[in-house]
Amino acid sequence: MPGIDAVGLEARAADLGSRSIKTSSKRWAIDTIIGLIDLTTLEGADTPGKVRSLVGKALIPDPGDPGCPRVAAVCVYGDMVGTAVAALGSAHAAGTNEGVQVAAVATAFPSGRASLAIKLLDVADAVSAGADEIDMVIDRGAFLSGRFGQVYDEIVAVKDACRRPDGSSAHLKVILETGELNTYDNVRRASWLAILAGGDFIKTSTGKVAPAATLPVTLSMLEVVRDWHRLTGEKIGVKPAGGIRTSKDAIKYLVAVAETVGEEWLQPHLFRFGASSLLNDVLLQRQKMTTGHYSGPDYVTID
Repeated sequence: MPGIDAVGLEARAADLGSRSIKTSSKRWAIDTIIGLIDLTTLEGADTPGKVRSLVGKALIPDPGDPGCPRVAAVCVYGDMVGTAVAALGSAHAAGTNEGVQVAAVATAFPSGRASLAIKLLDVADAVSAGADEIDMVIDRGAFLSGRFGQVYDEIVAVKDACRRPDGSSAHLKVILETGELNTYDNVRRASWLAILAGGDFIKTSTGKVAPAATLPVTLSMLEVVRDWHRLTGEKIGVKPAGGIRTSKDAIKYLVAVAETVGEEWLQPHLFRFGASSLLNDVLLQRQKMTTGHYSGPDYVTID
């Protein structure tokens, strides 16, 4: 692969990030962001009660405004999938485009340091518990030491483990952990590898490593998705995760998506934000547009 022009990529990202959204479009952008969020809790101290609270917020982000859209999914550790599915009840999307999906991180998230057998059991357990989506991590050590075939084979195996007895499959998001890949060239190479191996989404980060999602890195991944679509006609999703905390930042990503792959990608099966704190800021911005003044942080739930 030819090398990426880092200066050009960063200049392009800076230009896209400077685009302004007028008031007439901002409400649409705010609602679109909410509908693209994977509302996430991935802490060692997660409890069933915390997950049920997260699900409640996913279903009714703003109790004072029943017209507020739901988020796309809740993202939890595999052992919390059953709790999330039960809490969603009839609102669980169960693999459809309606309702709220349940995503589970797997494959020894976030480090990926486990045998392939353990990783596959991790995936199978989450899928059997009702996960609609699996967020796997690649073996960055294998990738950085040039063992690309091993990385490819693991993704293929995880994709196979996402299969259910009825023949359907959980969607597979492949986390590249771009903060550890060091260069844009590596990000692009890993993106192609993940897509060729069968990933339905390519995702920037676990949120546990800095830097997490950045606009230039996400732009480089969007360009791979654009080129893949031009070659094959297949649409692959992109998920920036970690570090996107404000509606202003999230809007920059919407612009990058629209300008790079097209507005048709601005729907949950093709683009997601992996976030926890982002939703609160977006809700405060939405309330301001409705009431004309900013609400205090106590007007949204603390996550």
